Amino acid sequence: MRENGPVTSATRQPETPAAALPPRLIATDLDGTLLRDDKSVSERTVAALAAAEEAGIEVFFVTGRPARWMDVVSDHVHGHGLAICGNGAAVVDLHGGPGAHRFVKVRELARENALDAVRLLREAAPSTVFAVEQTYGFYQEPAYPKLHMEIPDTLAPAERLLAPDAPGAGEPVLKILAFHHELDPDAFLTVARRAVGDRATITRSSPSALLEISGPGVSKASTLELCCAERGISPEEVVAFGDMPNDVEMLTWAGTSYAMGNAHPAVIAAASGRTVANNEDGVAVVIEKILAERL
Repeated sequence: MRENGPVTSATRQPETPAAALPPRLIATDLDGTLLRDDKSVSERTVAALAAAEEAGIEVFFVTGRPARWMDVVSDHVHGHGLAICGNGAAVVDLHGGPGAHRFVKVRELARENALDAVRLLREAAPSTVFAVEQTYGFYQEPAYPKLHMEIPDTLAPAERLLAPDAPGAGEPVLKILAFHHELDPDAFLTVARRAVGDRATITRSSPSALLEISGPGVSKASTLELCCAERGISPEEVVAFGDMPNDVEMLTWAGTSYAMGNAHPAVIAAASGRTVANNEDGVAVVIEKILAERL
């Protein structure tokens, strides 16, 4: 964890942490960060994103969302058209629009690891229920709550959903989701990480006790690092934004990072600075300041 930079209020601009190099890439989470609580992108934020791209700064959306939920920002990906989805499990070209996206890179969760995680979590936290997120399909156990406003392709126990002959067996598994009706969200995360160990990467982005389980070493940070390396961009040239535990590694990796005013305590501890809340256009506030300082 890093020492925090200045904390903003709703009434003043954030002080931008000193960057070693001018930024070449902005990496921003979506829910609770770029998006307002009503899941909209404000006109101010749209303008700030476009201005950053026009100034030669790439913008990457880095989210836990699956590709099929990216319609909220698909009009704002500009030239490169790429987004990092599923907490780093996939790099997706959104140019085709909703339902016509193309997977550029997939970092799958091996079914053997997924089955191990299911078994160990059932032992450590009885009553845990699961869902399976694949490149194009979504499958869940019958007791898994309707959290995602979509109809699952199949209802079955997780062990069946992850079997070699399961529906969608030819598709990579991007992550599994684990939900508990009773445990505190942070306590559930701690229990799961201890139980599963290095068989998978476990994080959370929901205010409920919903965990997101990816392949070993797969995170927003590690996939962003791969994308930046392909472009010759160093961590010192990246500015990152986030609000929940699944953003911690990315904020720690980036040379300059901001926790939103509404961020989880672990995110505040990880970031080098802090901006105002998502409903106050905290990402746009920082981008505007960065661009003003380049003039």
